[in-house]
Amino acid sequence: MEKLKPKLFSVMKTYTKEQFIKDVIAGIIVAIIALPLSIALALASGVGPEQGIYTAIVAGFLISFLGGSRVQIAGPTAAFATIVAGIVAAKGIDGLILATILAGIILIAMGFLRLGNLIKYIPYTITTGFTAGIAVTIAIGQIKDFLGLTYPEGTVTIETMEKLEAVIQNIATINVQALIVGMICLAILIVWPYINKTIPGSLIAVIVGILIVKFLNMNVNTIGDLYEISNKLPSFHLPSFTLKDVGDILPDAFTIAILAAIESLLSCVVSDSMINSKHRSNMELIAQGVGNVGSALFGGIPATGAIARTAANIKNGGRTPIAGMVHSITLVLILVILMPYAALIPMPCIAAILFMVAYNMSGWRTFVNLIKSSPKSDIIVLVLSFVLTVVFDLVLAIEVGILLAAILFMKRMSEVTEVEGWKYVDEEDDPDALSLRVVPSHTLVYEISGPMFFAAADKILRISLKEDTSCLILRMRSVNAIDATAMHSLTELLEKCEKRGIRIILSHVNEQPKKVMDKAGFTERVGIENFCAHIDEALEAAAKHV
Repeated sequence: MEKLKPKLFSVMKTYTKEQFIKDVIAGIIVAIIALPLSIALALASGVGPEQGIYTAIVAGFLISFLGGSRVQIAGPTAAFATIVAGIVAAKGIDGLILATILAGIILIAMGFLRLGNLIKYIPYTITTGFTAGIAVTIAIGQIKDFLGLTYPEGTVTIETMEKLEAVIQNIATINVQALIVGMICLAILIVWPYINKTIPGSLIAVIVGILIVKFLNMNVNTIGDLYEISNKLPSFHLPSFTLKDVGDILPDAFTIAILAAIESLLSCVVSDSMINSKHRSNMELIAQGVGNVGSALFGGIPATGAIARTAANIKNGGRTPIAGMVHSITLVLILVILMPYAALIPMPCIAAILFMVAYNMSGWRTFVNLIKSSPKSDIIVLVLSFVLTVVFDLVLAIEVGILLAAILFMKRMSEVTEVEGWKYVDEEDDPDALSLRVVPSHTLVYEISGPMFFAAADKILRISLKEDTSCLILRMRSVNAIDATAMHSLTELLEKCEKRGIRIILSHVNEQPKKVMDKAGFTERVGIENFCAHIDEALEAAAKHV
C-alpha cells in the first residue's frame, strides 16, 4: 500500500549542495514564469491581481512541502478560471473562500481514504473534452479586453454564451489602439520562444506592452485603471457562514476538488515520465487539500498542479520539492517590491497571455486525433463534454460525460461479450498454448486478457521492460474490445519501446481492436509485418529479430 509520506522527507536523505543550487535556480526561473500567469489567471477568475500571487505563494509552498511529487509546481491554473469567476459573480468572495476550504477538506479526505487511483475511472475523452472546452471559454472571456470593447452599464457577462453575445452586440465599440497593443503582445508570445527559451515570453510581452502604452500615451485600459493594486503580504481571513451556506456551496466545492485532483495527478504522471520517478497520489491529494485550505484562508483562489510550470521546473534542473518552495519565496519578494508596477500592465496584454494559455491548454491536436481515430461512442463523449463545458458549465459536462461513457461502455461490452459452454481443451492440442513454446532470449511475452478500456488502461503501462529486452510480444487473443484511453496507453508503450529500440510484435489481434488500431495509425506505425496470426508466428519473428 502506498505510504502517506511527503516526497520532501524522502529526498532529503540523499540531498546534496549541488542539487540545492539547481533547485534554487529552477525555483527563481519558475517564479518569473508564474508572475504574469498568476496575475492573468486571477483577473480571468474575476478577482484582484494580487490574489493570483497569494495563491502561488501559499498553495505553492504548502503543496511542495507536503506533496507526493518531487517536482510538482502548484498555483492558479486556467482550468479553474471560469468556475471561480462564476462563483465570485454569484456568491461573492466569501462564497469562493468557503467553496475552496470545503474543496480542500474533500481533497484531504480523498487522500486519507486512498482514492488517488480512482481518478483513472474518468475517461481520457472526458478530460480532453472539458479541457478543450475550458480553453474556449477562457479565450471567449478575453475578447473584450483584447479588442478594448466598451459595454453598456448593467451588461451581464457571467456565462460564456452571455460573454459571446455581449461581444457581438458591442463589436462597434472596438478600440483600435487596444487591438494594436494586444496584437503586438500576442506576436511576441508566439515568436519569442524561437528566440530565447530561458526568459519567458509573457514577461517580455508585459514589459513591451507597458512601454508602448506609457511612452506613446495610448488610450488603453491598464490593470490599475480597473483594479486596486496591493503589495501587502497575504493576511488571514475566515468568512462567516451558516450551515445553509455550506449546503448551497457544496456542489461548487466538489467541482473544485475533482478538477484539482484530476489536474494535479495528471501533472504528476507527466512529470514522472520526464524524470523517471513515481509520485504518491494519495499524499499529493492531501497536500492539494491543505494547499487549497491555506490559499483560501490567506486571500487566494483554488490551486492545483500546473503542468507547464512543472515542466519548466524540470527543464531548469529542479528535482526536489525545494524548487517549488523557492518559487513561492521568490514570489513573496516580487510581491513586496514589484507589485505596484503591475498597475501599468495593459489589459490587452493580459488578454494576449490568456489567449496563449488557452491555446496551449486546448490540446487541439489531441482533440482532432481522437475525432479521427476513436470509436464512435468515444467521439460522442468527447464532443458532448466539450460542448456542455462551453455552453453550460464544467459540472454538467463531467456528470453527463461520465454517465454517457458508462452507458456506452456497457453497450460496447454487451456487443462483444459471448457466453459459451465449457469445453475441455487439451493444452497439447491448443495451437496458442504458451507453456510448450520456447521463448527466444531477450524477448518478453505478455498476455492481455479482457477488454482494454479506460479503467484498465493503466495496466498496459505497468509492463516492465528489462535492460536487455530487444523484443516485446503482446498476446491479445482474449482482447475483444479497446477504447480511446487504452489506445492512448498502448501508444505510450510503443513510444517507450521506440526510444529503447525494442520491437513490438502483436499476436492474434481481434477484429474490433484491429479496426481501432488501424484508424489510430498504430498499425502503420508498428508495421503490418509485426501483426501475427498466432503465438508461433510471433515467436519465430522475435527469434529472427534477436
